Amino acid sequence: MSTIDSRIGSTGSGVPRALRDALGDLARTPRLLVALDFDGTLAPVVDDPAKARALPEARAAARRLADLPGTRVALVSGRSMESLEEVAGAGDDVLLVGSHGVEVRLDSPDDVFTLDEDEQAQLGLLGSVLDQVADSMDEVWVEAKPAGFALHTRLATDKNSRIAHLVALSEARAEVNDVTVRRGKDVLEFSVRSTTKGEAVEHLRRYTRSTAVFYAGDDVTDEDAFEALGPDDLGLKIGSGATVADHRVDSPDEVASVLTLLATLRETWCQETPQSN
Repeated sequence: MSTIDSRIGSTGSGVPRALRDALGDLARTPRLLVALDFDGTLAPVVDDPAKARALPEARAAARRLADLPGTRVALVSGRSMESLEEVAGAGDDVLLVGSHGVEVRLDSPDDVFTLDEDEQAQLGLLGSVLDQVADSMDEVWVEAKPAGFALHTRLATDKNSRIAHLVALSEARAEVNDVTVRRGKDVLEFSVRSTTKGEAVEHLRRYTRSTAVFYAGDDVTDEDAFEALGPDDLGLKIGSGATVADHRVDSPDEVASVLTLLATLRETWCQETPQSN
């Protein structure tokens, strides 16, 4: 029996061997950042975003990791900060990134999000354009965010979804200067300020002085974060689709198993290794 197997017993039995070995290496880094997307990663995707909740096993594993020395946990989401705080129920020691990096909650409450006058004017114009698109289509709705809006089409027919996306893209780009567009699953996000999850991960890496990063995500916007990872980091893609991530699992249930295994390996390493600041 290998050293990894002796530590984890049956905990990681459902995790692919290559991923188990990679987690074993990652668990031994001096300062670990565990950065996680929320929807489709910790929580199953649901029709009503306000009802999304992390799976209990995933929540428990993230809590175990956050309680360990030399380990920080962060949620990196396209949701607004207000929405992320509501559905995640994360403790104050969990770092939060909302709106793809526009909003950040670190250990200090002093970081305040503000738009300049030009951005505010562009935001108002963008909102008017997208409201007109949503009003013209059944089951299409607009979610306001601090620096933009998300056009949701999850409940619309395929035809209405395609039309809404095409019209919104055309009108927004014609009316709003330098608008940033991100495509997600059944959603188009428009922002007057350009940030990415990759930039957010780099910011968190510097802030936490991490020697390695674990990042897990399911959407196309998470590819920016995977691109930001280095050779000592580990990226985990959830679901189908092209990715540059190192490893892949099929569902949030499997993510929960991976996080549980990482927590067990990290706890073992922390017990065996003297910790220093």
